[in-house]
Amino acid sequence: MKWFNWYGLIFIVVIMIPNVIFAVKCKDGFVNKWNNKTVETLEQIGRFSCFILMIFNVQYTYFGFFFDGGLTVYLIVDSILVFAYCLIWAICFKKNGVFRALALSIIPSVLFLFSGIMIRSIPLIVAATIFAPCHILLSYKNAAAK
Repeated sequence: MKWFNWYGLIFIVVIMIPNVIFAVKCKDGFVNKWNNKTVETLEQIGRFSCFILMIFNVQYTYFGFFFDGGLTVYLIVDSILVFAYCLIWAICFKKNGVFRALALSIIPSVLFLFSGIMIRSIPLIVAATIFAPCHILLSYKNAAAK
């Protein structure tokens, strides 16, 4: 991989498919029951940074795989995570609850962090460490709110 990561693009497109379907089918969208502007802002910064950095490798901050077979491990683990994400979306599409919220927030968080570590992308690791706790916290607080 050089500056453009085709695999990362594919992973992002695939995890966006259930989100787009949800947005189309549920026109009312998502109701945010737990308002914390700081956490929400950090989550959005982390989210969009992760999306961009999964696709584009920033020169001098990306060092590639650190062992032979790294690409294979990267592809297998990321594929499993993306498959699990889509599967949980399919199974829990009409169900709200803490399990769904946590699963659908933890899996992409792990995907971004694992990808950053595997390709040794400092900006992706930083973005994932901002995104993950904020996304998981927001998802949990909204699912647990009555």
